[in-house]
Amino acid sequence: MTQTHDDWPWPDAPEPLPSPVVDNHCHLDHRIKGGLLIDVDDALDRAAAVGVTRIVQVGCDIESSHWAVETARAQPSIVATVALHPNEAPLLAEQGTLDDALREIDELARHHVVRAVGETGLDYFRTGEDGRAAQHHSFREHIRMAHRHDRTLVIHDRDAHDDVLRLLDEEGVPPRTVMHCFSGDADFARACVDRGTYLSFAGTVTFKNAESLRDALRVTPRDRILVETDAPFLTPTPYRGRPNASFLVPLTVRFMAGIVGFSDAELCRDINTNTEHAFGGPWAERV
Repeated sequence: MTQTHDDWPWPDAPEPLPSPVVDNHCHLDHRIKGGLLIDVDDALDRAAAVGVTRIVQVGCDIESSHWAVETARAQPSIVATVALHPNEAPLLAEQGTLDDALREIDELARHHVVRAVGETGLDYFRTGEDGRAAQHHSFREHIRMAHRHDRTLVIHDRDAHDDVLRLLDEEGVPPRTVMHCFSGDADFARACVDRGTYLSFAGTVTFKNAESLRDALRVTPRDRILVETDAPFLTPTPYRGRPNASFLVPLTVRFMAGIVGFSDAELCRDINTNTEHAFGGPWAERV
């Protein structure tokens, strides 16, 4: 049963955005402080109250991918992604079950509420060289799924920029590809945009030590900019260190607007349009 969180109240809600935006990467199923679970209806209502009217619920393993599909079936303002996180791949390979898991993800990707395959990709921060072959195999298979089922590809890239681009080039970049929680500099941003990808910025762009990330945002074309929470992680300033949630997206959007020199309303409209294009068209809003 979903528990309450009265013992650790959320931050005050920020001022609502002037027009709706989408949180294109969220983990509503993740346990947060104290081992508590998010109440989905409460999270959606809080988000809608500040103008975040739709959410992409992201799968990272078999269990969370099934959860994403079931939640999207029950909540019209949510669409799902399904995948094996890159750090899952070596663990499954050691168990001899990686290919079986990939086949299950491939089957889930056929569901009409699934808009994307991801988050997949490469992570050299938490997985050493001995796990890279499994990550590469898994990433290639996810890219092929995105092509096969005409789904968006959502990429997790941590400390692996060159190999992410190499594998994308070798397999062919899907027409709709999102660099989740973009973590590169301006040069990497240009390389991604040259391949037609969307760049999704999280609360990390507000951190004091993230000037290279802000440089990347400055060179990103306005029709390629997305915003996300990666909730319950990567909470924007001034609430860094506390659990993140979709209703805090306005903090990131307003910060980004100041960096790129757009009005809040202009950036909201761009993000909303871009997200619909990136994830294959509109879906219902939370009202």
